[in-house]
Amino acid sequence: MIISKGFNAHDRDTIAALYWEAFGEKLGRVMGPRDAALGFFQTVLDPTHAICAHDTNGTLLGVAGFKTHTGALVGGGFADMRRVYGMFGSVWRIMVLAMLERDTDNERFLMDGIFVTSLARGRGVGTALLDAIAQEARERGYNQVRLDVIDTNPRARALYERRGFVACEAQCLGPLRHVFGFTSATTMVRQLR
Repeated sequence: MIISKGFNAHDRDTIAALYWEAFGEKLGRVMGPRDAALGFFQTVLDPTHAICAHDTNGTLLGVAGFKTHTGALVGGGFADMRRVYGMFGSVWRIMVLAMLERDTDNERFLMDGIFVTSLARGRGVGTALLDAIAQEARERGYNQVRLDVIDTNPRARALYERRGFVACEAQCLGPLRHVFGFTSATTMVRQLR
């Protein structure tokens, strides 16, 4: 397995599709339909905020994204969204998505999504990506990594706990649970030594 920062242009469509596969259930009512969401993701994916795992043949196995004050794996702005969803479609989507927005802070490096291809699951790809995120955080001078995990993803939470993440707080979604399909998200933090 080869872990690298960023991604090549030929991986962009695959990463967009994997992102949708991983988060489409949560984002589907807001970012759907699928083709529109893929079109949006393909244009806004930022390789400077990605760590990728490939096999020795160059096949993409998984991606971990992170967020900094300069951007995120899935960034973009109103103009990007308007090109795909139109004016009205963009306005309401941005308002709803803002309720899920997670800000960076000066104390903890923010991992903003991790996803692994179905064929690569259970092969240590997620663990390798989490360790690479921890290394990226260290290189940037952070002592902690922060992430959020939703209540409907116990498998991911178990992986995070095995890699040293500890639950800090949970936020309930309230009525928005009907839009996003989960009830709460737990912030987890890993101390780096």
